[in-house]
Amino acid sequence: MAVWTRACKAGLLELLLRERWVRVAAELSGEALSLTAEPGSCEAAVVNGVVNGNPEAAPGCVRRVRVVKAEAGGLGISIKGGRENRMPVLISRIFPGLAAERSGALRLGDAILAVNGVDLRDATHDQAVQALKRAGREVILEVKFMREVTPYIKKPSLVSDLPWEGAAPQSPSLSGSEDSGSPQHQGPRDRKVIPLKMCFAARNLSMPDLENRLIELHSPDSRNTLILRCKDTATAHSWFMALHANITALLPQVLAELNAMLGTSSPVAGGREVKHIAWLAEQARLDGGRQQWRPVLMAVTEKDLLLYDGMPWTRDAWASPCHSYPLVATRLVHSGSGLRSPALGSELTFATRTGSRQGVEMHVFRVETHRDLSSWTRILVQGCHAAAELIKEVTVGCTLSGQEVLLCIHYECGFTICREEPGGSILFRYPYERLKMSADDGIRTLYLDFGGPEGELALDLHSCPKPIVFVLHTFLSAKVTRMGLLA
Repeated sequence: MAVWTRACKAGLLELLLRERWVRVAAELSGEALSLTAEPGSCEAAVVNGVVNGNPEAAPGCVRRVRVVKAEAGGLGISIKGGRENRMPVLISRIFPGLAAERSGALRLGDAILAVNGVDLRDATHDQAVQALKRAGREVILEVKFMREVTPYIKKPSLVSDLPWEGAAPQSPSLSGSEDSGSPQHQGPRDRKVIPLKMCFAARNLSMPDLENRLIELHSPDSRNTLILRCKDTATAHSWFMALHANITALLPQVLAELNAMLGTSSPVAGGREVKHIAWLAEQARLDGGRQQWRPVLMAVTEKDLLLYDGMPWTRDAWASPCHSYPLVATRLVHSGSGLRSPALGSELTFATRTGSRQGVEMHVFRVETHRDLSSWTRILVQGCHAAAELIKEVTVGCTLSGQEVLLCIHYECGFTICREEPGGSILFRYPYERLKMSADDGIRTLYLDFGGPEGELALDLHSCPKPIVFVLHTFLSAKVTRMGLLA
């Protein structure tokens, strides 16, 4: 693996937190990204009458919002204020995953004017709570965003509001009663440290970035995503490349830990050393022919190509990949620039095809840099050839002219067809150079023509012939490369 220099970087960025852009001081070290909230950064941003990008949530605009509760779980909000506090009834908290958040139409700082037609403009806190409890499954809220009361609303905290597996909080979360009418203040600076080991830095993956200013950082378990916004395209590129370099520089340490965990004699590892592991994006097809990219972790061992949804830190997780493909039956079919990408000018993609009993399985992957593309191209091509030399021989039972036979393809010696019974006599034996033609019907038959008096051999493999066809291709490709005929 190439040696990477780790970058150190610091500057002001914006973090998307609870649907708000929060100014943070970012500091990048060799192994972590530290984010510290800037003073006053968590107030709702109003630009040209638009609050947090939502024109309907502008101050003074009364909105009618329909929220439908799930069978389990309530409305999913906390309120504060009321007549006794000389304040309107305000939404002070929106709980993730519940009905209010799913509606996408409510904001912290919204004053609740009415619930299902019941006027709350002059209601006490208790009256508002009871009105919300009596509202039933379908709730119609009349709300108005009030910027002047936002100092009384609990502000986003990097510690409590930024979910990230393994991130170490650096300050206590904000304290204070949710129903208190007084403002809440931060004590220590609100800070969070994100370990970079096996994170995935990407652009234009889960969130559109028409201005080319966003950076996505996905957690190792792929459950959480952090969105950073830079002041311009050049700054975003600089930060992204620094993050990407530091994550890549940690890969040798990850490989050493993985191989130590699995052990060369481990039955889980099958004695197969992990050669490379890294995040990339896989193309997924949605209903209606639409396509999108999703994060996927790819690992290459001595014999297999493995795909995971999250980093397999344990033996059990390692033994349960989403997909497992033998390298000897896999080939790289495309590597280079793909479709246009708003962030990078063109998407850097490669594709693999694997012969399986179900036919040919194809995957299209996207990488973030040209260096990544070169690295994966080399790793896959060399990995397939090394697997061919390691495996040496593949044997499959089949039927030839009504009799059961074994077809053996040897990396060095070529083709042997013999009767299936123990000590069965050899019917045909040919080196690779005698092969004139090979073909298959994609269903169960493999055709081989060695130019001999027997003519074309039609071998019924009893299942899809693609695995053996791909193995043959890999053996031939590896031999040609070894002879120096192919760079």
